[in-house]
Amino acid sequence: MSIKTLTDLPGLKEDNISELEQIGISSVSELKDAIFDEVRVKEVIKNLSGVGPKTVDSWKAALKGETPEPKAAVEIVEDEDGPEAEIVESGGYVVKAKPELSDETAEALAKRAIISGRRPAFKRQEWFRYSKLGEKWRKPKGIHSKMKRQLKRRPPMVDIGFRGPITARGLHPSGFEEVLIYNVEGLENIDPKVQAVRIGGTVGTKKRIAIEDRASELGIRVLNRMV
Repeated sequence: MSIKTLTDLPGLKEDNISELEQIGISSVSELKDAIFDEVRVKEVIKNLSGVGPKTVDSWKAALKGETPEPKAAVEIVEDEDGPEAEIVESGGYVVKAKPELSDETAEALAKRAIISGRRPAFKRQEWFRYSKLGEKWRKPKGIHSKMKRQLKRRPPMVDIGFRGPITARGLHPSGFEEVLIYNVEGLENIDPKVQAVRIGGTVGTKKRIAIEDRASELGIRVLNRMV
């Protein structure tokens, strides 16, 4: 199958064409150069909605006139220390790193998930009456506030009894302790067994790619990885 226009590519939608133009790609040849470049292909995946690594692999095969090969299987072995060891064949799916958790922390995370599921939605007083107030929680004030006095048929208020276990407090749902970083140097003091990093929102694409590559070398999990 010969690819003459961008619409001939499998999985590429009309909305993706305008998204490609925003990053300077308007022809098949320009897209081909981008997806075969290790740096620019991440930018393409990041900016195109509904497009992931598998779709890009099918584009590469289509542009080469080949059929995409199936992904290799992943073999997972249980480590002696507890977490799963990752053994990934070429082109296979990379298993996300797991934290080393104590039995107490693992139990606390399970309890927190149950408590979070039954915790009510705390909304601002009279959020339904005035749209300008919004739903974000604010403590009710005033001597005439019926919500503050906790009368019947009034919305629930934030109270200490709704909190989760203290052992799991502040942990990511995966069990990692989140650490916010903005550069490659921030990875040096990270313990990959119990900590994972989140890249700051103000970090640009070039520096983000460098952080992700260095994190892969150190075996550190990035919670908001681009690809």
